[in-house]
Amino acid sequence: MGQAANHSVPLGSGEKMTSVNWLFGDMSLVIGGDKGSLKIFSLYPHPRPDGPAVRLFGQTRQFPPLDGPVQHYAASGINRSFLVSTPRELRLCYGTTADVRWSSDPLEFTPVQLAASTEFNSAIAVDAGGKVHFFSMEDRHPEAGSKALAGKIWYEGYDSPKWLWQSVGGTDDYESKLSLMPLVFGTLKGTLYALVFAVPVAVMAAIYTAHFMAPSVKRVVKPVMEIMASLPSVVLGFFGALYLAPRMEDKVPALLCMAVLIPGLAALIAWFWTTRPAAWRNKFSRGVEYIVMTPVILLCAWFCWEYLGYWLEQPLISLCRGVMGLWGVGDFQAASFADLWRNGFGMPYEQRNSLVVGFIMGFAVIPVIFTISEDALSNVPPSLIAASEALGASRWQMVRTVVLPVASAGIFSALMIGLGRAVGETMIVLMATGNTPIMDWNIFNGMRTLSANIATELPEAAQDSTHYRVLFLGGLILFSMTFILNTLAEIVRQRLRKRFNVI
Repeated sequence: MGQAANHSVPLGSGEKMTSVNWLFGDMSLVIGGDKGSLKIFSLYPHPRPDGPAVRLFGQTRQFPPLDGPVQHYAASGINRSFLVSTPRELRLCYGTTADVRWSSDPLEFTPVQLAASTEFNSAIAVDAGGKVHFFSMEDRHPEAGSKALAGKIWYEGYDSPKWLWQSVGGTDDYESKLSLMPLVFGTLKGTLYALVFAVPVAVMAAIYTAHFMAPSVKRVVKPVMEIMASLPSVVLGFFGALYLAPRMEDKVPALLCMAVLIPGLAALIAWFWTTRPAAWRNKFSRGVEYIVMTPVILLCAWFCWEYLGYWLEQPLISLCRGVMGLWGVGDFQAASFADLWRNGFGMPYEQRNSLVVGFIMGFAVIPVIFTISEDALSNVPPSLIAASEALGASRWQMVRTVVLPVASAGIFSALMIGLGRAVGETMIVLMATGNTPIMDWNIFNGMRTLSANIATELPEAAQDSTHYRVLFLGGLILFSMTFILNTLAEIVRQRLRKRFNVI
């Protein structure tokens, strides 16, 4: 025998319930009152302080009040639309977003029965005299209103309003979740992490190549970097997903060590080189410093990857456990950095994550930024360079005070082109991120971008369906983002060009 559960339904002060019906899917109740209130109560988990959450009915949505008691109800058989009537009007509502999609003109009769077609493009109401009145409605895409696309929606089964993208389901009563916010967020997140890695490497490499590297070496490096820009993104995505991601999962401490030690070691070598006597440095040709620096940096990277990261992993876990123990949360098990991140910090750690995308997509963006930046730096008038050197400036002083300001417009253009390349990237983020449409800045979690979403779902979307149209809207948003960014970038570039114009 089943056990009955009793729940109270608050409609308002002194208001009585006049209508209660199931919404399509049988997880939500549409309840109307004699003063025109219309609310939806859904079944969702309610947390309890003394145990696990319990699934109970709770109010999730409220519609604008009607002008009379809610009397009749007709539910759609394909989505969360429903039709209600009062003695003076008919109203078409959509349960997911609490939108009023259509209202009739004031009625000249009182409905006693109400029915609607399956697609909700027409309805009939019968008056007390048995006369049938027909109404025509047009509401083809209620799932794609502005609230559903951009706002937080309280979907059935969830304990709070959320931004969600989940366009398909396993049953006919499934409710499409078409918020574009997780996709826009994923696009910005992937672009940010890629540029954080690519911009410093590309710009510094362009500076060194243009004004420090030996000309004979530059004639080889520049074409090689330009060729790298033509690498297919699907190859990079394949490499990142199947080769790099599994190896980086156990090497996060090693990468942290490399991020600290390699720049520090490079700065130390540069300081040591510049502090040597001029007579000693003049024995070497100009621009051959890389012969000394490159083997040392490669050796440092290998040492961090193979040994130092492994040696520091367990002390790092012990340190975090000790620090977190001071706050009363240090009792957790962790055998690796991934376990520390999951069990200690309570955040997800996915093998294909934003860190992998940062490296791989950054590798795809570096050649673009490098090539354009190097051209801008190399095209600084030689007279300015010669004048600064004649006044006693070192090469770095000359680059910092003369070359960079003059070439700033070109470098900024390179950054914007690299940004556009990262925003529109498809195959790398599709293959190397897990392709999960979530909103989380966690660098060890995945994401889904607008471009990857279009590539994934457009082949399976039914033509002219709501899903199909929203995918095209996503493409329009992606185009608008790049157009606005490029327009702002051009304005900034023109201002930089006027400010530092020396030609």
